[in-house]
Amino acid sequence: MSDAKIILDTNIVSYLMRGGPLAEAYTPHVQGHLLAITFITVGELYFGAEKKNWGEEKRKKLETTLRNFVVIPYDHEIARCYGKLVAERQRNGNPIAPNDAWIAACAVRHAVPLVTHNAKDFGGITALQVITETVSDEE
Repeated sequence: MSDAKIILDTNIVSYLMRGGPLAEAYTPHVQGHLLAITFITVGELYFGAEKKNWGEEKRKKLETTLRNFVVIPYDHEIARCYGKLVAERQRNGNPIAPNDAWIAACAVRHAVPLVTHNAKDFGGITALQVITETVSDEE
């Protein structure tokens, strides 16, 4: 069993909450690790709950789920990493969405692998280790 930390992208947390083939595909990557999420993922999950007008029971499940993760907060070094990687991607003609850039910056700043199902969103980022699966969302 490893205590190595990994950061989960928002989609991975959603898959694990819902269960199903995608959750099963990523379970081997998360077992035995210290699981972290970024402050951005927390916000994205709350946004999803608001957007879909979740009831009290689903919101409580979200709150319980969030307690299972170390939440990586903003700090000055994350902001520095964010600036570098956004500029790097723009120079390469491959802009990155702001929330993806913040998540990547957290992983780079802490030198921790990022587990995501959207690897293409994080391509070309120096010093970012991405863990992904090729399972289809439709399976």
